Amino acid sequence: MIHHLRKGDKIGIYTPSSPATVTAQKRYVRAKQFLESKGFIIVEGKLTGKADTYRSGTPKERANELNALFCDPEIKMVMSTIGGTNSNSLLPYIDYEALKENPKLVVGYSDATAILLALYAKTGISTYYGPALIPSFGEFEPLVNDTYTYFENYFMKESTLPYEVPIPAFWSDEAVNWLEKTTEKTLFSNEWVTGQSGVAEGRLIGGNNNALYGFIGTEYFPEIKKGDIFLIEDCTKNASIVEKNFAMLKLHGIFDKVAGIILGKHERFDDLGTGRKPLEILLEQLDGKDIPILAEFDSCHTHPMHPLAIGKKIKLDATAKKVYCTEKWI
Repeated sequence: MIHHLRKGDKIGIYTPSSPATVTAQKRYVRAKQFLESKGFIIVEGKLTGKADTYRSGTPKERANELNALFCDPEIKMVMSTIGGTNSNSLLPYIDYEALKENPKLVVGYSDATAILLALYAKTGISTYYGPALIPSFGEFEPLVNDTYTYFENYFMKESTLPYEVPIPAFWSDEAVNWLEKTTEKTLFSNEWVTGQSGVAEGRLIGGNNNALYGFIGTEYFPEIKKGDIFLIEDCTKNASIVEKNFAMLKLHGIFDKVAGIILGKHERFDDLGTGRKPLEILLEQLDGKDIPILAEFDSCHTHPMHPLAIGKKIKLDATAKKVYCTEKWI
């Protein structure tokens, strides 16, 4: 049985791709200390502090790190330290039965999308598109405080349904202060954008689009059903790659099934001089389909970040620029 997180609970961390506990060691220490200051006990996975060039270990070593955390009954949440490029390598070696036997809150984003969706596809247990240790909780104030507030409200408090996801007052994707604080980050006034008006309610599926590219069409990808709400986000890609990845979703028939789309802010998007935004490129792929779309949402690589449960119902009101959780997610 999965319960709300409490202070004093153990959070297990694993590194499914990039070895950021080594390459971003200062930020890792800061993030770990931040969550410890909130009363949590951080249980380090076996690959913490280890690196094999671009990854933390072999695919089997990385899967075994995750499996060990699943098997520990005292761990209440499993959180990725960061993403990367090849978390999909773990999918054949994950012990899905271990999660069924010891259900936990499993949270992360970016390349960890492969693991989050595979776990849901194989077990039916909801996972959570939300903060990862190093990028999210290694961030400096004030943005880290907002991300933590959303984390606390979502995972630690009982909420009355429908729960309206609040829009942050400010956000940033400025590429400074990764390891040390050298300047104040530029904060931008926040606004969610109606891409296409309308209202839809359905099961939330999706995640990082570039990560979806690595396992879509396999047994580890959940079946997309009529009426689903699809979350899409990405980072540091250019217009050409964004078009390719949106076209991938179209060619797999996803846009023929979903009832609504939530498009996250794109961290440091390169329009290649076209002046086009990701929303415009997405609309081009929809060929006039009348699907409600809310763009510039804050469940993505920018700061702060909202968590959302994969596999649970949400209501998308693209006209009013609002998102509601309509099903208990814990």
